Amino acid sequence: MAKQDPKKSAQQVAKYADMFSAIGTEPRLRIMRFLLTAHPEGAVVGEIQEELDIPSSTLSHHLDKLKAEDLVHVQRESTFLRYTANVAALQALLQFLYAECCTRNKAVDTETIIQISG
Repeated sequence: MAKQDPKKSAQQVAKYADMFSAIGTEPRLRIMRFLLTAHPEGAVVGEIQEELDIPSSTLSHHLDKLKAEDLVHVQRESTFLRYTANVAALQALLQFLYAECCTRNKAVDTETIIQISG
């Protein structure tokens, strides 16, 4: 197995730490879960606000943070902003964890991760 460049590895860890930080608040985690349920169409800001009951000024702040970490994409539709979950970024984030916990040292059984909880 090829050795990974320590500087690149440190940058990758920092990037993923920032992503975890962005979804590490209750409102932003709720937003991400909602956008994943609305995938692939996503939702406009008003729909997110109505579903999650988050004040518009606070919602804007949370969406900006998620966008800054590339966890969501935004597209203007006339006077509306439509947000979608960046599933590629989420997949990369999960693969980053998966590589350590489940492939390299087998700390967690992969079957327990892929089972859908009820």
